[in-house]
Amino acid sequence: MESTRIEQLINKYFEGQTSTAEEKELKNYFSSSDVAQHLEQFVPVFGYFTEAKEQQFTKTIPLQTKKQRTVLWLSVAASAVLLLGFMTFRFLEVTETSDPNENGSFDSPELAMAETQKALDLVSKKLNVGIESVSYINEYQNTKERIFK
Repeated sequence: MESTRIEQLINKYFEGQTSTAEEKELKNYFSSSDVAQHLEQFVPVFGYFTEAKEQQFTKTIPLQTKKQRTVLWLSVAASAVLLLGFMTFRFLEVTETSDPNENGSFDSPELAMAETQKALDLVSKKLNVGIESVSYINEYQNTKERIFK
């Protein structure tokens, strides 16, 4: 009687239809010493769970990995490069504008007018480049209106 019940539970177990109570019953049966001879082939399957419970992890886990150290050194190197670049920029800026009397003003109105025209011409050229880019958007809008009338 008991062996037929266990055989039914084994079939249900391999079909994935057992409850946790039924699985415990199977584990208890196969961990006991009175297992039917024709069911001894399933002892390793259910004996695995009791063996796995007794196993313990004994290796140590390293707290810092090499990858973290590499990232640390890369961030230090990047900071050093940024600091060097900033200091070089500041040094070159100070040496180029070493004249303390030069503040961007002109004594001659004609010279001031010429420099202003140069600056406005540069702004105009850059603005025209931007307007050309916007013309593509207008062409897209016209095409879209033609298609989706």
